[in-house]
Amino acid sequence: MSNSSFPNEFLLLPFADTRELQLLHFGLFLGIYLAALLGNGLIFTAIACDDRLHTPMYFFLLNLTLLDLGTITTTVPKAMANCLWDTRTILYLDCATQVFMFVAFVPAEFYLLTIMAYDRYIAICKPLHYGTVMGSKTCVNMAAAAWGSGFLNAVLHTANTFSLPLCQGNALDQFFREIPQILKLFCSDAYLQEIGLIVVTACSLLGCFIFIVLSYVQIFRAVLRIPSQQGRHKAFSTCLPHLVMVFLYISTGTFSYLKPPSMSSSFLNLLLAVLYSVVPPAVNPLIYSMRNQELKDAVWKVMSECFSEAIKCLSSAHR
Repeated sequence: MSNSSFPNEFLLLPFADTRELQLLHFGLFLGIYLAALLGNGLIFTAIACDDRLHTPMYFFLLNLTLLDLGTITTTVPKAMANCLWDTRTILYLDCATQVFMFVAFVPAEFYLLTIMAYDRYIAICKPLHYGTVMGSKTCVNMAAAAWGSGFLNAVLHTANTFSLPLCQGNALDQFFREIPQILKLFCSDAYLQEIGLIVVTACSLLGCFIFIVLSYVQIFRAVLRIPSQQGRHKAFSTCLPHLVMVFLYISTGTFSYLKPPSMSSSFLNLLLAVLYSVVPPAVNPLIYSMRNQELKDAVWKVMSECFSEAIKCLSSAHR
């Protein structure tokens, strides 16, 4: 490779050296991916089909399931294919697509989590104004802003990243195309502009995190003033799942990007990437439905109808 170049392909970090472990990783990722598809698909269908769930909170949750499906589909199928076919290459165009989609979905999801915190703040702290503030048009505009901000972020990062030459080879220390790993391959004088974009994105995400924290300070103050235990339980049941997801994203993502160089290793980078890019989309449906009876009832209704239709089809096929 020349001193400064644009390679035709990149080499991703392999999960294992032996064939048996590669197949084991394929099976694990297949199980996680199917669980994410099933869980998020059920929640999406339940919210879309149940009129009782046509509220702002569930509208934002529906958007969250779409972002989760996009995030996990961006990274996991390619990792599964590499494990199954014993390869680690990814074409330049595929890299650009993967970077664009991942950098679009992840910030958009965090922006949406911020909007969901605002929704809970209005619902609990200003319930009399909830219908006015969180109207259907406002909710659609807020969701569109989250999606649009994510894709604008992706356009800026992808266009800038793939316009820069590489001087350090084409091997990435990650199982998918992640911008911090790509920075290591840039020529020393070429990556400052991308660093600037990363700082801007980080500042916007930090602002979202501060907003979420301040919102929940007010929410918990309001909840603790609710006289009935049942009222407090209902308020907490709608807030805690959201707070768990925010903590999972912040803790794993922050540690992944801000850990000291002395702690950097291929195994740790791989583990952290799985924790913030693969685990949240898979466990989101479980977390959001665990303490939400309305959502559980709607999901069970969808599953029951699906089983009933399957049994009818099987019965008619045997006649």
